[in-house]
Amino acid sequence: MASLFEEFEIHHLGKPLFAVAGHPIAFTNSALFMFVAIIACTALMVGAMRPAAVVPGRWQMLAETTYNTVTDLLSASAGEKAKPFFPFIFSIFTFILFCNLFGMLPGSLAVTSHLVVNLGIALTLFVVIILAGFIRHGWHFLGIFVPSGVPVAMVLPMLIIELFSFVVRPFSLSVRLFANMLAGHILLQVFAGMVASLLTAGWLAGFSILPLAANVAITGFEFFVAFLQAYIYAVLASVYLRDALEMH
Repeated sequence: MASLFEEFEIHHLGKPLFAVAGHPIAFTNSALFMFVAIIACTALMVGAMRPAAVVPGRWQMLAETTYNTVTDLLSASAGEKAKPFFPFIFSIFTFILFCNLFGMLPGSLAVTSHLVVNLGIALTLFVVIILAGFIRHGWHFLGIFVPSGVPVAMVLPMLIIELFSFVVRPFSLSVRLFANMLAGHILLQVFAGMVASLLTAGWLAGFSILPLAANVAITGFEFFVAFLQAYIYAVLASVYLRDALEMH
């Protein structure tokens, strides 16, 4: 690679489809892997459960485990009132998980290493949370920014602090996922570059086994991080949803 960031570059896959305000809109490698992630999520749940059996096979067991994982985290983090939002939280979890996993394939693009993609997911999440809050509580939902019992003198400072905290949440969600995925992939490239450099360094070539072993270990850890970041994202989304549904 010419640089550490070449892996994260977005390329057009064909001619632009149309233009908006002079900017070409085309189908990119980022859009491709997002579509692949959606297809994989759908195939896992539909394909694995179609021949539903009393004794589940490997794919059915994987689908059921994924379903139960999200069910448990939603129940623990958001409570019973959040059950109607299970499909939404499940979709976020599986989409991020598959995007993270596909990003580990050679020659692929780690979609979640792009801040704008993560921000798009987070903003969609918070639009749903705000709508759910207003639908359930009406204008009383705005009370989430000023807890009951606050002295009159503290209302304005508390409003500013709570409003700022609420607005920052989608950005903190996006940056957390972006930073973890970007850092992991850059670390893999750094150790891979060390292996390549040592192999051409004469008598030092024998030491290439050290960064190679580190790269193998980091690769395994990154698969764990791929799941962990999707899980953390879903947990935090559930917690924020609970704040809107229960007003605390």
